[in-house]
Amino acid sequence: MPKEIEIQVRLTTASPLIKTLGIDGLFQYEKRQVDEYYIPPHRDFTGVRPIKEWLRLRDASGAYSLNYKNWHYDADGKSDYCDEYETPLQDIEQARNIFTALNYKKIVTVDKVRKAWLYQDWEVAIDRIQGLGDFVEIEYKGSANPDPRAETKKMVAWLKSIGVENIERNYLGYPFQLLFPGEVEWEEM
Repeated sequence: MPKEIEIQVRLTTASPLIKTLGIDGLFQYEKRQVDEYYIPPHRDFTGVRPIKEWLRLRDASGAYSLNYKNWHYDADGKSDYCDEYETPLQDIEQARNIFTALNYKKIVTVDKVRKAWLYQDWEVAIDRIQGLGDFVEIEYKGSANPDPRAETKKMVAWLKSIGVENIERNYLGYPFQLLFPGEVEWEEM
């Protein structure tokens, strides 16, 4: 089963991260990504806490995709990984038409500019989210099958080691932050 291991943290300043990535990382791309999140008529993903599932259509500067994520939370409501299924789309407008015909409801749009680098076994992305601010998302891209909790701890330790301060993490993602800002809890790392 495809597994995504990642963290997402809010940034006060990206300068130590950009400096390190400029020296030791391999720049991949800068793209505007517009993500539309949907819920099916038979199951309200937003009706449970924490939200476990997301269904997304993405327009990444003209490259389209469909994505479904199912997050795995521990007893404390924290998650370090999800099952992820993604496929490219040829025509995003037709996908929207299919969703409309099936009564899927668009609930939120996340509009961001993402700059991404490869650093060791990770993709490190600095995201500027319209209406939310700046974040870093680090996703494991290696070929091993690491323990998700141990890998995300390494990610946080790396951020601290390069001088990123005020590391605040939430386990809910950008769509949740836009939909339910009063429910977002930040954990200082």
